[in-house]
Amino acid sequence: MQTIKIIILTIVLLASSGYSIQAGKTAKNKQIKMIQWEEVNKILPRYSKFTVVDLETGMQFRVQRRAGSNHADVQPLTPKDTAIMKKIYNGKWSWKRRAIIVISEDGKIAASMHGMPHGGGALKNNFPGHFCIHFYGSTTHRTNFMDLSHKLMILKSAGKLEKYLEQTDPYDLVNAYIAGLKQQDHDIVSLVSLQNLEWGKVLYKIENIRISRMEVLPAEDVGDQMSLTVPVEVNLQLKGIGGKSFTGKVLLVRFMPNEQWRVDSIKFFEEAGIKVSN
Repeated sequence: MQTIKIIILTIVLLASSGYSIQAGKTAKNKQIKMIQWEEVNKILPRYSKFTVVDLETGMQFRVQRRAGSNHADVQPLTPKDTAIMKKIYNGKWSWKRRAIIVISEDGKIAASMHGMPHGGGALKNNFPGHFCIHFYGSTTHRTNFMDLSHKLMILKSAGKLEKYLEQTDPYDLVNAYIAGLKQQDHDIVSLVSLQNLEWGKVLYKIENIRISRMEVLPAEDVGDQMSLTVPVEVNLQLKGIGGKSFTGKVLLVRFMPNEQWRVDSIKFFEEAGIKVSN
């Protein structure tokens, strides 16, 4: 009975919010390839130069790969390129991941970058260090697996994000949702959220967020359920408020057993103490 009520509520919420699945921006360009890092490492060797296009804004700048074995450590070529990159990040360097397209002689490659200068730099470009570009299969310095946020941005650039979210399990979906909030990415959260919120008014409030603990049920225990409650412990940094933690639940619903799960965002934000308007 409870499940039926949730399904009915879901239908009402979707109807009232005008929910629609957002098509990935890269659907317009089918020439973008999602190439494994091992191959990219050969296509773009050390000291190679290429163009970076920011998927959201369309702005582009030139870079040179200087180092990196698990991913590409790159630097903007000139002060002008540095200025363009900083403009993409609204004038403030940030660790936020962004979906990008790398254009080289071999074509267009789906990738992800962050915008924080770190380490050493060798070019006269007004950029204090280097930044990292990740491709599919590349890893961070500290781990042997892909950073989830970089992975999602690469999928977004390649036009494969929506399909990935449709097919992933409920717990990976929750992780993707939190990653979307952390990166303040409208596309990721709108594809996962049950409600179509005014994301611009919500995401700017969340400066950082992470799951410190999540209870996971075996796949056989999830079965054909139409709703699932996932207990979590979350740490977040809110604009103008500071850090806080809370123990709560993420409510997931779906219409059919073989369909994608969706997060009840309004309920989640209520538990997190974040005011929203839909």
